[in-house]
Amino acid sequence: MALTRAGGRVCCVLLALLLAAEWSCQVPGCHKVRSAFQLLHSSAKWTPEEPVSGSDLQVCVPNGPTCCTRKMEERYQLAARQNMGHVLRASSTDLKFLIFQNAALFQETFEIVVHHAKNCTNRMFKNVYRNMPTETANLVGELFADASLYVLGSEINIDDIVNEFFDSLFPVVYSHLIYPGFPQLSEESRECLRIARNDMKAFGNFPKIIMTSMSKSLLAVRVFLQALNLGIEVINTTDHSKFGKDCGRALLKMWYCSHCQGLLKVKPCLGYCLNVMHGCMANMVEIHHHWREYIRSLEELANGMYGAYDMENVLLRLHLLIKNAVSVAQKNRARLFSIGKVCGYSLKRYNRSAYYPEDLYIDQKGVKVSYTEHEETFSSRRKEFIINLRMYSNFYIGLPDQICRSDLTHHNNSECWNGQEIVPRYSHQVVGYGVKAQANNPEVKVKGSEPVISQIIDKLKHINQLLQSKSKERYRYGDKMEHILNDINEDMWQSGDCDDEDECGGSGQEAFEVKKGFRCYTGCGDGTVEDDVTLHKQLLNPRSKDRVSAMSESKNATGSSTPRCLITTISVSMAAIVFIFQ
Repeated sequence: MALTRAGGRVCCVLLALLLAAEWSCQVPGCHKVRSAFQLLHSSAKWTPEEPVSGSDLQVCVPNGPTCCTRKMEERYQLAARQNMGHVLRASSTDLKFLIFQNAALFQETFEIVVHHAKNCTNRMFKNVYRNMPTETANLVGELFADASLYVLGSEINIDDIVNEFFDSLFPVVYSHLIYPGFPQLSEESRECLRIARNDMKAFGNFPKIIMTSMSKSLLAVRVFLQALNLGIEVINTTDHSKFGKDCGRALLKMWYCSHCQGLLKVKPCLGYCLNVMHGCMANMVEIHHHWREYIRSLEELANGMYGAYDMENVLLRLHLLIKNAVSVAQKNRARLFSIGKVCGYSLKRYNRSAYYPEDLYIDQKGVKVSYTEHEETFSSRRKEFIINLRMYSNFYIGLPDQICRSDLTHHNNSECWNGQEIVPRYSHQVVGYGVKAQANNPEVKVKGSEPVISQIIDKLKHINQLLQSKSKERYRYGDKMEHILNDINEDMWQSGDCDDEDECGGSGQEAFEVKKGFRCYTGCGDGTVEDDVTLHKQLLNPRSKDRVSAMSESKNATGSSTPRCLITTISVSMAAIVFIFQ
């Protein structure tokens, strides 16, 4: 009996020694764990020198002694959440920069086109009507300023903008061209003429044509920019997602509970990582369908931005439409002449020369216009953007795989971490994508939809409906409007309304080029095409700031006249970039 008892005691001692030996192989000490923990937290006061029982741990529950304390576990959980945020932001960096860069580029390009269009319109009044520019400059400035505000999101009605322009223009046209001897206009007479303009259709159908063309083209740009800004908002929202308690615990188990056992270099099993990510990102993946629809709808709108829906085409020809509108008023001077009597002035009869006083006009010489193809145009830049954006159609549904198939996990059948121990392979089945599929997820419990994600999905639905409605409208009415504009423009491109000083083309008998796509006109400085090509490339390359400065310095150093064309590049400050990518 004594031998039996002694043998039992020996067996117990041997078993204890074997367990101790096994633990000593797993956790020889906590020194390496302390060193690793200090990388996350400057202080090591919470890490034990030797393994402890770990009875207070809630997630990294040990099967034996552990190198983790409750304070360490809390710090590890915070680090796991931070890791997840860093991984998400790193995954979306290229996509966010693609949208952010192009949103800035397209907005800058719009402002440049507005600048050119305004200068061309002012120059038209200066060239054609010698005494009117001082009175029309403010009207032109307000027209294009309001157009810019509209595209940038202001609640302005394009019809009101155009009506206000022509209402204000008619008193000037009447006093200079219809009735040059008309007395100085009082506020009452101006208001009278403004009202009479609409009733008498003084400018024919041109105000209506301008309203329609500006409304369609500027609305397309406005919606396009709104969509790009929303794309950035969607990515920022998902980049800074707040993960629930169950997800935080799962991330802690996957990335740091192995440290408690002294296993600092072991990686999670691929299937295990996928289940954790599918659970943590279940709500985020619900964006997938709406994100794909967003990219498809944006592509449809971009493909339809030509002709009457091409902002460049409309704005850069606007001065010609305005010129023809004024010509209609001149041709109808006999009918419009009597308005002065209605507005309170006695009329005198004028002979023909009174209607065409020599000091009001400048003889117009024809300008030869040639069209040139360019490798890079604003239109091609937009197409390139859409092609690149299309590569991210599966961005959200592909995030779990993208994260787990990185260097964070084991991809083969070698030993890996399953959240509790090292195993040859992960034994559970990998669940699918989305909230509903997580019902059988063994790693993360998903309780329902997240309000923040639901809100961003609602915004995507709204912008998708808006994009699709504008695309359908373009295919329904676009061709009809383009035929009208093309008929009008047939005879209009032979005018010499713009010159070198206004950055909108050549003057006199000189030819100027109009590039299909983004039309940066020649005639800047020495009038060479090369300067225009350089400017064109700079406008489409946001990293060309140094080349702009170099070109400008080179011009001045050689004694050439400094080009008066607009040299504008996209220069996003580092502060702005840091803010966007936080």
